[in-house]
Amino acid sequence: MDDRWLQVLGLVLIIEALLPFVSPRGYRQAVQQIANTPDRALRAIAFVVLVVGAVLVMLSRH
Repeated sequence: MDDRWLQVLGLVLIIEALLPFVSPRGYRQAVQQIANTPDRALRAIAFVVLVVGAVLVMLSRH
């Protein structure tokens, strides 16, 4: 595996762990809100995040 992929994976893990580390109560509330969000809204949000992520990756390669 390329070193960059390991760096990216490590950064993702760090970012994902920040909220539960800093504010466990806030994290639980956020997870509960997500659990109550309709599937259609979650898919729409996930699609936007995927597109933004893909654009950022493409811009970083130039």
